[in-house]
Amino acid sequence: MRRSQHIRQMLAPKLFGSTSRISGLAAAVHDFPAPLGARCRIHREGERSIEAEVVGFTDSETLVLPFGDQRGIRRGNAVELTCSVPSVRVGPELLGRVINARGQFVDGKPPAVLTRRIGLFGESVPALNRPRIRQPLSTGLRVIDGLATCGLGQRLGIFSGSGVGKSVLLGQMARGSSADVNVVVLVGERGREVREFVEKELGEEGLRRSVVVVATSDEPALMRIRAAWLGTAIADYFREQSMHVLLMMDSVTRFAMAQREIGLAAGEPPATRGYPPSVFSILPRLLERSGLTDKGSITAFYTVLVEGDDTNEPVSDTVRGILDGHLVLSRKLAHENHWPAIDSLASISRSMTDVASPEQIESAALLRRVLAAWRESQDLVSIGAYRPGTNPLVDAALKLSEPIRLFLTQDRLENSTLEQTQQQLTALAQAASQLLLNPGSAVAS
Repeated sequence: MRRSQHIRQMLAPKLFGSTSRISGLAAAVHDFPAPLGARCRIHREGERSIEAEVVGFTDSETLVLPFGDQRGIRRGNAVELTCSVPSVRVGPELLGRVINARGQFVDGKPPAVLTRRIGLFGESVPALNRPRIRQPLSTGLRVIDGLATCGLGQRLGIFSGSGVGKSVLLGQMARGSSADVNVVVLVGERGREVREFVEKELGEEGLRRSVVVVATSDEPALMRIRAAWLGTAIADYFREQSMHVLLMMDSVTRFAMAQREIGLAAGEPPATRGYPPSVFSILPRLLERSGLTDKGSITAFYTVLVEGDDTNEPVSDTVRGILDGHLVLSRKLAHENHWPAIDSLASISRSMTDVASPEQIESAALLRRVLAAWRESQDLVSIGAYRPGTNPLVDAALKLSEPIRLFLTQDRLENSTLEQTQQQLTALAQAASQLLLNPGSAVAS
């Protein structure tokens, strides 16, 4: 029944209207009762037609937002409905390719033939149809796999200011993860960095099992929004093929900013810090699309670009409340050449207790206690005011400082399996326990 309804909508009679005015970024179309989200084409005289999307209504007019430059649009231009139910072409041939928000190949290779078509805006999995997360996913990074273990189907946020290493972190996970397929979505990325990410951070090894969706910062807001939905739809397709998918989106903040542009153009009133209400309603719809099903899984990492390193600004706070955990990148650690610059004490995985062994959970808890004690006493230690023996946890941190640093840091090209990470974490926790029980003992090399 659903397929027949979809076909009837696709084959609906042609609908035409005409532009009446320009309202900010949107064009108002008279006598054009197209549904919200429908695609249309504005025919400009003497120039190529331009695609647009219905974003709202005002009185008797329909507001459409063009996918390109508005120049050349005048009053009375014909507007034609092209698609009331947006869809995308998918297939295994997408692996190893780079596409734009329209699904067009932009990597210079011959275009592939994609025979399957699915809806762009799919539905999230019903709450009671989601199996519980039981199996861990290896990211290849010790600090994540050891202290914030991620499960298959989990959704985590990577919270960071600009220039702290989000893109490098995503590339390293794409190369070293245990997922079957990677879907990398670059929303509002700088044009210079797209090729750099594909060739340097992702590399040939990572690209071979990845699909990269790109919408650069100079593209219209609709293209940036569409890139996020397209990447999610592609990940959904591979999940339906009984695969474990790693979805990485950089960044949700730029997705929210694009939706802010669209909402304001449609006449929405600005609310929290200039964001209209539609931003906070569309975020759950996007983020809830990932997760675990009976067929496969979408494990998702969404980067959040925090303003002024403030992790409590509106978008960050909303995203953190939706996701199943978060990783915080520290600018201070990045300045100290500590890679990856993940603040392990500020990061948490809400599914770790379901996917990690009791021994690993106990070892991670002990290491966190040692790190927390060290952070609280770091100023005293640095000025020589700390007296050994005052706090056994600080004493253990001082003696284990180098082994802890080696565990938490990792070269960009280094990959650590889940088993190796667990073994190193257990050994580190045993050494800390020995020092707590016998403070005078030496640390094993």
